[in-house]
Amino acid sequence: MTIEDYRSERLRKLEEIKNLGIDPYPAKSFRTHKIGEIIGNFDAFNEKTVTLAGRITAIRSFGKLAFVKIKDMSGEIQVFMTASGEKCPFEGSKTWPSGPERPENGPSTASEPIFNTNRLKLLDSGDFVEATGKIGKSSTGELSIFSNELRLLGKSLRPLPGRDGFTNKEERYRRRYVDMNVNPEVRERLIRRSKFWQATRNFMLDHGFIEVNIPVLEHTTGGADATPFTTHMDALDEDFYLRISHELPLKRLLGGGFEKVFDIGPRFRNEGIDDEHLPEHIAFESYAAFEDYEDGMNLYEEMIKYVAKETWGTLKFHVGGFDIDLENGGKPWPRIKYADLLKQEYGVDVFNPDREQLCEILKTEFAKSEDKNDSAAKKSLEHTLETATTPHLIDHVWKLIRKRSAGPFWLVEEPLELSPLAKKNPDNPKVTERFHPVIAGTEMGNGFSELNDPLDQLARFKEQQAARDAGDSEAQMLDMDFVEMLEYGMPPACGWGNSERNFWLLEGVSGREAVPFPIIKSKQ
Repeated sequence: MTIEDYRSERLRKLEEIKNLGIDPYPAKSFRTHKIGEIIGNFDAFNEKTVTLAGRITAIRSFGKLAFVKIKDMSGEIQVFMTASGEKCPFEGSKTWPSGPERPENGPSTASEPIFNTNRLKLLDSGDFVEATGKIGKSSTGELSIFSNELRLLGKSLRPLPGRDGFTNKEERYRRRYVDMNVNPEVRERLIRRSKFWQATRNFMLDHGFIEVNIPVLEHTTGGADATPFTTHMDALDEDFYLRISHELPLKRLLGGGFEKVFDIGPRFRNEGIDDEHLPEHIAFESYAAFEDYEDGMNLYEEMIKYVAKETWGTLKFHVGGFDIDLENGGKPWPRIKYADLLKQEYGVDVFNPDREQLCEILKTEFAKSEDKNDSAAKKSLEHTLETATTPHLIDHVWKLIRKRSAGPFWLVEEPLELSPLAKKNPDNPKVTERFHPVIAGTEMGNGFSELNDPLDQLARFKEQQAARDAGDSEAQMLDMDFVEMLEYGMPPACGWGNSERNFWLLEGVSGREAVPFPIIKSKQ
């Protein structure tokens, strides 16, 4: 049978149900407990009357005897049904079992969506039902709710596919609501994703930070090297950008007198889609006045470990071919200078870069990579070699090192050209007080001592704007309002940000596997 055959048959059943005077989609459920509560505490519920609700996963009918499996988010249980025996408490009467949110007088059963063993043929797997009865165990020892009737809560018109028949990634991403039912580990992953962000929020609140939600629409966007999305606001008849970072508005709050602030929410970068990048994703940024990057490394090392422990219950992970121990033997993570690492690995002098040397490194490493025969990857490399600025070529070489680095360690003192919003290091003005945690081949965050010198910031913005005018769509925009804020005065501060890529990494899946509704090309 095709999906349309199944749907036609279920539409026929739906019509028959309606002809019986039954509402197949009632608004009210009288559930008193979740299934998981019963499973986890059987002795307390044995022989007690409860009302459970969930989706039918299986129906086995043997005339006057039937077994129906129902599942809610917390677990699955068997409904043991017979055609005779004790009636459901609400059958033929207006008295309902006691319990939370139960009315003293319920509606008569004549118009209620009640199904006994004789009407069971009108129900299907996927339907949502409710069962009221006593908890016990069947003769085979299976925990069950003994109920002679089911109450229909929602008729399903399409059957859920079997697990083996729903493995195509595009179909899974396109119909994620089906994916979550067929592959429950997807739903469990999203629960951990929620714990990840809740743990982040709890940690920051416990350390005296205030959560402030900032705008998504901006006249001028900045805070990162990324191509923005644009949109148009009819009310003002002006174009706006979707934010690529939380940074500049949060630092305006520091100028406004806040001392510790953070925000968790979406940001948008008009870039490619791969295992580590999604154009829309959730990110977190925080700023603390009167602190510097040394304070930040101490705080955020503690935060990363706290969030990992709260989310997964461990600090040890095997991801991307790396064995990672965030505890690091109880020692602080090492701090490695950017310039030292590139000099050691490739002989690159980041303060006097040789563009030809950088290009040759990238070409040589590409020739050894798995992508060497990929025409699209070749074109991408050629475009990079031709158009990227020398600082961006240095960054591409650094990423070659990063991809094979297990960590954890802090990468510090990034060159000034790559950090237009960070303070210069007073001992070496060619580098900034910037820090990245490197774990399992990726940068799990970005922080620095924030630049609060308005004249220095203006000069760096002008350099970025010149690069943008020359064709670098990822260069930052000149934001005069932000410079003006700095002229009024902003205290020294440490800033930090990380995206949900940290969750994807430690979960060991791609970005699209780790979000509820992945971006995918629409069907034409």
